[in-house]
Amino acid sequence: MRVVVLGSGVIGTSVAYYLAKSGHEVEVIDRQSGPALETSFANAGEVSPGYSAPWAGPGVPIKAIQWLLMHHSPLVIKPMLDPAMWRWGLSMLRNCTEARYRVNKGRMVRLAEYSRDCLMELRAETGIDYDQREQGTLQLFRTQKQLDGTAKDIEILKEYGVPYQLLDRAGYLTYEPALVDVKHKFIGALRLPGDETGDCFKFTNALADKARALGVKFRFGEDIQALERKGGRVSGVRTDKGMVTADRYVLALGSYSTRMLAPLGIRVPVYPVKGFSITVPIRNAAKSPESTIMDETHKVAVTRLGDRIRVGGTAQLSGFDLQLDQGRRDTLEFVVQDLFPEGGDVAKAEFWTGLRPMTPDGTPIIGATRYDNLMLSTGHGTLGWTMAAGTGRVMADLVSGRTPEIDMEGLTVARYG
Repeated sequence: MRVVVLGSGVIGTSVAYYLAKSGHEVEVIDRQSGPALETSFANAGEVSPGYSAPWAGPGVPIKAIQWLLMHHSPLVIKPMLDPAMWRWGLSMLRNCTEARYRVNKGRMVRLAEYSRDCLMELRAETGIDYDQREQGTLQLFRTQKQLDGTAKDIEILKEYGVPYQLLDRAGYLTYEPALVDVKHKFIGALRLPGDETGDCFKFTNALADKARALGVKFRFGEDIQALERKGGRVSGVRTDKGMVTADRYVLALGSYSTRMLAPLGIRVPVYPVKGFSITVPIRNAAKSPESTIMDETHKVAVTRLGDRIRVGGTAQLSGFDLQLDQGRRDTLEFVVQDLFPEGGDVAKAEFWTGLRPMTPDGTPIIGATRYDNLMLSTGHGTLGWTMAAGTGRVMADLVSGRTPEIDMEGLTVARYG
């Protein structure tokens, strides 16, 4: 079967690889000059199934107000006359209940755990290298209230058999000894030993090479203008270089998916939530993180990627704006220097921003649409890297007419009616 994949981020490239592995003829179209040059370029580097959780949860509206008042705030909202932003925000508020949180987290963990298993198999089969480490995630708490708040997450981790450790100061220093100089700042931690780290950009480019070896054709520098339809089917993709036709189409355009789908009458509640990162060269390896640290107060991740430290986080609601904001850089620099003051050379940090495609319930949208040859793979938010391999395999199964190995309940666009 001939399949066209729209988008060559980590999701689109993963889908293309698994489709080709299943024997399909695959073309990938992207406006950029190569794979993973937008949201997948410089994310936090976490492959974190254990940390998969929706942003919408009990108490989040009050926390959001508190965050907005912080000097180094994890949340920035720039009010706009954008109906999509306000609809998305209201829908997110409706998901801030205990019952919805449990349902949404359960769906996310289901896909993320499966994806981690797929990634392990992929790595074993291909020998792919991307500065990976398999040393877990350490979620650090500065207050007892934060530590106590892990109870509901731990219940869900137990339900899905996700390993975890609650650690005191001595415990977390066993895994991250470089924190010894700042141990007085944190009272404890939740460690997720099944989590991994790695450079998403390196992974996506290496996987694109594997996909090419399987026959995948990448069409870079080609602007996707519209999906053409005829009856209940998509008849082609119109680009600035002409029409492209196929038997099936998989849309993996992240935050830009909504613009492509709206003319087809498909409304998906995916909104761009702007994230930032800095990449810092390591100055003293012994004073740098071993894996990933998540500062729960500032919602910033600090990750070891080879000879670099990646610091990623903050959430800014400002539409499709890609302007770099010095205030966000200041927050990222503050966190890495607060945790690892001697680890990296912040003066040489590279600053980056990208648009995370977020759904209001946190769960991505994968699978069928009402057009029988159009499938979606979007809305992964901050967890595209975490869920990429599993998403790719699920999409290849669906296109091939196979039943996916995981339950698809709540993962498709049908959950929005």
